Amino acid sequence: MSYIESYQCDVCGDKKGEGGDWWLAWVDCFPGEKPEEDQPLIKLTRWQAHHAHSAGVKHLCGARCAGTLMDRWMTQQHADPDSHCETK
Repeated sequence: MSYIESYQCDVCGDKKGEGGDWWLAWVDCFPGEKPEEDQPLIKLTRWQAHHAHSAGVKHLCGARCAGTLMDRWMTQQHADPDSHCETK
């Protein structure tokens, strides 16, 4: 029995095939001078199968969907300019 991984774009829903220009994005924390000044930031990198499994990672099928995700994230940040990194 074999296991087949499948991914789909978190923006448009396209399914990942063998090729394509896929990307990964996630939210991280930019440290301020004090912990209460920490701010969320978004990171983007080329597709890496190993990191595609990481919690919180968004799968993106190309530049257009990466731009859409960035626009949505920026809109959320603008709506709540006092937001800080989530602490665990």
